[in-house]
Amino acid sequence: MEQSEASLIERAREGELDAFNLLVERYERPLYNLCLRMLSSQQSAEDATQDAFISAYRSIRSFRGGSFKSWLFRIGANACYDELRRQRSRPSRSLDEPVGEDERTIEVPDTGPTPEESAENVELRDAMGEAIAGLPPDQRLAIIMRDVQGLDYEEISEATNANLGTVKSRINRARTRLRKALLAKRELLPSRLRQS
Repeated sequence: MEQSEASLIERAREGELDAFNLLVERYERPLYNLCLRMLSSQQSAEDATQDAFISAYRSIRSFRGGSFKSWLFRIGANACYDELRRQRSRPSRSLDEPVGEDERTIEVPDTGPTPEESAENVELRDAMGEAIAGLPPDQRLAIIMRDVQGLDYEEISEATNANLGTVKSRINRARTRLRKALLAKRELLPSRLRQS
């Protein structure tokens, strides 16, 4: 029988590790996805996710109600910002990352698309990833929380400690920048999305 989130939070606040571990199981995938999109590196995302859960565990007693997901995402966003600051102070490249175009793997879906369509999809996904990575961190976080994670504006406002108008503005600016970046690569867009 699945336990309520409120019950798990209360038990975790009382120091019950098993209750906190159940919360981790519920939120590890969404939090990891947020961190991955913010940091564009699996290793960095794993590290930030782990740091966020450790920080959440240490400060669970300070959780005063509201959306646990927003509270946790705020901690995750802060872990990502910390990692971005570390990367800026010591830029590096993973030895596991492909070096050239020849080393990239093309993922061919099991059903439907031709190899050409699959290659175009990979190029479009990469272009979208580059465009998202090129956004300022505050806009990147807002657009990921809204359009990828599906949080509503109020949840994003709570998670980022920004007022509602600021959240809406960041999302609008991010969408505008993404649109411009993708229109600069019109040839990658499906024909129905290309503007003449």
